[in-house]
Amino acid sequence: MTPIYLDYHATTPCDRRVADRILHTLTEEFGNANSIDHVYGDAAEKAVKKAKEAIANLIQSSPQEIIFTSGATESINLAIQGSLNPHKPAKIALSTVEHKAVLDTCKALEQQKRAQLIYIPVNAKGNLDLNQIETILKNGVSLLCIMAANNEIGNIYPIEAIAKLAREYYTPFLCDAAQAVGKIPIKFADWGITFLAISAHKLYASKGIGALVVKKRTPLNPILFGGGHQQGMRSGTLNVSGIVGLGEACYLRQLEMQEDESRIAQLRDQLEQLLQAKIPGLIVNGDRTSRLAGNLHIAIPNIPNSAIIARIRHQLAISTGSACSSGVETPSHVLQAMKLPSEVIEGALRIGLGKFTTHAEIERAGAILADTVAQIRQLM
Repeated sequence: MTPIYLDYHATTPCDRRVADRILHTLTEEFGNANSIDHVYGDAAEKAVKKAKEAIANLIQSSPQEIIFTSGATESINLAIQGSLNPHKPAKIALSTVEHKAVLDTCKALEQQKRAQLIYIPVNAKGNLDLNQIETILKNGVSLLCIMAANNEIGNIYPIEAIAKLAREYYTPFLCDAAQAVGKIPIKFADWGITFLAISAHKLYASKGIGALVVKKRTPLNPILFGGGHQQGMRSGTLNVSGIVGLGEACYLRQLEMQEDESRIAQLRDQLEQLLQAKIPGLIVNGDRTSRLAGNLHIAIPNIPNSAIIARIRHQLAISTGSACSSGVETPSHVLQAMKLPSEVIEGALRIGLGKFTTHAEIERAGAILADTVAQIRQLM
């Protein structure tokens, strides 16, 4: 029997409609968008322009503000490194639960003595204090980095309010929206976000393509050189097929997001209730009142998550945390930042639902998890 896929935070299946558009571009409209001497280049350029319009419509930005990258990690690196003044050490404020792409980039700059880091803590539910953010901004910050939604516990952060604070104190604001775009409304222009990072494979498109949305007239130094593509901000031949796929995915999310996310939330709640009924002592982590529809982050204290994963990995695809740590098994920095007890951290599991998840899969997944926990408890 095919294993049930419930790791949508790590990556999503490519929507068949998106895959068809990608295949068509790879095989029929395969021109280089920078080739201006023939119709193949014209067609590719037109396809890129159409994709930009679809992305811009979804996040409410201008198409001219979109810079294509290889994914959110590159977008984040470009925003952080490219926005720094090379002649003056920066002060970067960032939450303790940011994705490793933000944390590790900032730490590298700190080690190079190019930046001073100011960490913004979270509470036991993983939430931020807006008053604390304002206090930090009052003291002067070169860049503020806060994600739209957390990739582990699923918390949705008040980006509109945070962006307003950043504007009041004239602070550039980077929002990692890899987990949020296509799942919750984002209003880039209205909210006044400076930089927004997007990753296609989190919203039913392909891997290896993403975007950085840069507010108009925001200075940004390139970190890649060689051709001066994309207004000089990101050199390199455009990944036209990937861009077309991202554009198609954004177009479909705009049409289907509200209905899909409502159904996904119902399935998530059903699974949560099923597990709570069958697994005594189960804990749900994060803020249950403000989380992604597809996120269910649980912990079963005193039962190591590795013991569960080892028994179910051929039946059920869930994870112990982020998929972006090079396969190295370490305690979750998000749960540590929340100061959760060690037995909760060691028993934590991330379950991610998506648009292709079915009711039957939820029933089966709940039974598999409950039976596995019962078996382990009998052995203990």
